[in-house]
Amino acid sequence: MSLHVYNTLTRKKEEFKPIKEGEVGMYVCGPTVYGDSHIGHAKSYVSFDLIYRYLLYSGYQVLYVQNITDVGHLTDDADEGEDKIELEARKRKLQPMAVVERYTRSYFEDMDRLHVLRPDISPRATGHIIEQIGIIQSLIDKGYAYEVNGSVYFNIEKFREYGKLSGRSLDEMIAGVRVESKTEKRHPADFALWKKAEPEHLMKWQSPWGIGYPGWHIECSAMSMKYLGEHFDIHGGGIENQFPHHECEIAQSEAATGKPFVKYWLHNNMVTVEGQKMGKSLGNFVTLKDAFERFNPLVIRFFILQSHYRSPLDFSNDALAAAEKGYTRLINTVMALRNKIDVNQGGEHIPIDLNLYKNNMIDAMDDDFNSPQAIAHLFDLSREVNQYLHDGTHYSASSLETVDNLYRAFGDTVLGILPESVHSSSSGAENIEGDLIQLLIDVRNEARKQKQFTLSDMIRDRLKESGVHLEDSREGTNWKRDT
Repeated sequence: MSLHVYNTLTRKKEEFKPIKEGEVGMYVCGPTVYGDSHIGHAKSYVSFDLIYRYLLYSGYQVLYVQNITDVGHLTDDADEGEDKIELEARKRKLQPMAVVERYTRSYFEDMDRLHVLRPDISPRATGHIIEQIGIIQSLIDKGYAYEVNGSVYFNIEKFREYGKLSGRSLDEMIAGVRVESKTEKRHPADFALWKKAEPEHLMKWQSPWGIGYPGWHIECSAMSMKYLGEHFDIHGGGIENQFPHHECEIAQSEAATGKPFVKYWLHNNMVTVEGQKMGKSLGNFVTLKDAFERFNPLVIRFFILQSHYRSPLDFSNDALAAAEKGYTRLINTVMALRNKIDVNQGGEHIPIDLNLYKNNMIDAMDDDFNSPQAIAHLFDLSREVNQYLHDGTHYSASSLETVDNLYRAFGDTVLGILPESVHSSSSGAENIEGDLIQLLIDVRNEARKQKQFTLSDMIRDRLKESGVHLEDSREGTNWKRDT
């Protein structure tokens, strides 16, 4: 099976065939940096990190561009309200760029902790004003845009395919547009390419139409086409950006170039809290920094990847706690395996069909990046690994390393949840400690088989007093230390 992706533009799964064989250009809408990132942001950027990782694993040369929006994103996500960054700057009595720098750093810190790979290019909107003005002037020259009192708007009636991404008709879009008492627009659904700046506006630039600032939509067209070309492979983002943001990107880009803009549109679904979208405007968000106080960032990554990127993810502390238990079982198996590798020399070959597991995980990922299914296969592998680790047989280190290589390939390289640093010990003394704990677990398991429950309970309780907790399951007994 080859890689198939769900293309929002065509509303079906398609075989993935990049424009240029072996190479992929991918653009993902990045954050508007006016506050700390929350779980909803993590859903999006972990999802596209998974896609990026799997494309790299599959042998593609990927140019990954993810922008930073540092101007032009208004509070109603369209053409009205205040610039989100300027609003935050006034609240904090800071310069807008001070807000941008603070929260850009914060964003990358959070993503690093989630094991999200950095994009190849992270362009800023304010660094591409010239390119945006160039596209806007081209749209005016071609009759797709018009200037009114220092602002420029895109005329959607001139672009007959407007609505092809979202599936909305012109009448539906008109019905959804807020009626403005004093509109400059020729059509209620026309959108801003450039906005005239009032005297008190802080972020503004000189343009052929006077002093102003760019609209949110034009920024992504300018930055994506600058680095990936006028027609590229993948454009990603949250489903909430499908309309109007991505719809407007298509209209202005294709009107300007006369070429198809993007081949595959991929959209991740949102995080919900009790069925309602998580968002700053709704006040029901949990920042990643707050979440990291309670949970390992890799547990949060694991929690996100347990749902398909196109499926909604309902957030709660209970759901994260349940994910933590599953993740701990997985980690403990990997730690036990790596400890065995450290101390084992000769021995037998571990009889696990690794090709079967590898092919199953590839099939899952080839099916529109089905991370929940890939993780399920990883757990199936772990159940079998646990059985052999505790069957009393001495398996060779080289044999165990072949198993670990599969964990590294899919657990780390693809899923990003089992980094190479996962290990129960880092020194020879600690290796011995781990082996002794495992020996006590083996003695306890044998005592339970012999119905010597007083002895088995004593081992469990004494380990607990020493900060080692045992977790019994059908797959075996795992242990972890107090953190």
